[in-house]
Amino acid sequence: MIIAIDGPSGAGKSTLGRMIAREMGYLYIDTGSMYRAVALAALESNTSLNDAEAVAAVAESADIKLEGDPDSLRVSLNGRDISEEIRTEEVAHASSVVSAIPQVRRTLVERQRRMGAHGRVVLDGRDIGTVVFPNADVKFFLTAQPQERASRRYKEDRLRERDVTFEETLTDITARDERDSTREDSPLAIADNAVVIDSTDLSIEEVAERMITVIRERQANKETSTI
Repeated sequence: MIIAIDGPSGAGKSTLGRMIAREMGYLYIDTGSMYRAVALAALESNTSLNDAEAVAAVAESADIKLEGDPDSLRVSLNGRDISEEIRTEEVAHASSVVSAIPQVRRTLVERQRRMGAHGRVVLDGRDIGTVVFPNADVKFFLTAQPQERASRRYKEDRLRERDVTFEETLTDITARDERDSTREDSPLAIADNAVVIDSTDLSIEEVAERMITVIRERQANKETSTI
């Protein structure tokens, strides 16, 4: 099966993607890390983020690999482990800009399709169920109120000892939502037949349980239909 998880920033996609992949014994593909890798490559090469063609060229030439199990996923760029480097605030902001460039998206979407072509995979991002794998066996759209998503991201930033205020985090989340939902290429949207889960008042464990229930039901129906 191919399992697609979409949603805005701070909705818990990565955490739940890892949990689901571990439970199912599937490959986990964090597509957001791929955009961060391109952003890091652009920053390190002093490529202007406003030069779409130059950034697209960076994406085309970047050798990005995701390796390891869901709980210890490592990201490499041109043979160098960048798993920690892509988690900085600077790279996160740059990736938001980079991900809005159509040619960058097309380049990475093609790679993501190749990575997940054989199935038994969980992918999370913002256009998995709408663009990357519109025929995915199970599609989820995770969301939560902006204040709640900002609170989660703020706690993560504090754990990483980042010097950021809650107000700055909320502003960034809101701006990211606007960019993601209004970009011309692959805007953030709820895919057809997606199961929408608002996690504002739910724990990660409660959301995971709901998702696993849906997946098991789809899995049973698929197996029955092939008999």
